[in-house]
Amino acid sequence: MALELRFPLLQIVGYQNSGKTTLVEKIVKKGTAQGIKIATIKHHGHQNSLESQRIEKDSARHFKAGALATIVEGGGSLQLEAKTSGWSLEKLIQLYAFFENDMIIIEGFKSADYPKIVLIRHERDLELLNLLTNIRAVISWIPIQTNFPLFQIDEEEKYVDWVFNSEVNQ
Repeated sequence: MALELRFPLLQIVGYQNSGKTTLVEKIVKKGTAQGIKIATIKHHGHQNSLESQRIEKDSARHFKAGALATIVEGGGSLQLEAKTSGWSLEKLIQLYAFFENDMIIIEGFKSADYPKIVLIRHERDLELLNLLTNIRAVISWIPIQTNFPLFQIDEEEKYVDWVFNSEVNQ
């Protein structure tokens, strides 16, 4: 029997500190527990490069010496680092074609047109509901009204189960 997921590709969007990373973690944990292979893509929305987050290992030394890309493989893990002129989300998704994943969770990339869950933390965040496309659900920290499926932030079991409910029509 083939695995049928409601959202083989799902975006989690919201403004800074709205709970995006926490939600991605919850979805990944639940899916993994169900045997779903999940890959993630996170948009680093800050102006500084990722270089400051790199640990000084041999691969980092290769990269600093000018290597365009460096891959470290061992112990069942693969780590890739590459210099780019800014990969599009579509290119990042294509990169995951090499891996055996059932689902891709994208954190950020608000303007992309994939099915998305929007996190609302403050009243000013409500503008996202008018600016974004392909919204499938809203998780809110505050009382709001919307035509989208709506969950309160403390309804974790409900919204995480909703993500994996393949019985619901899209």
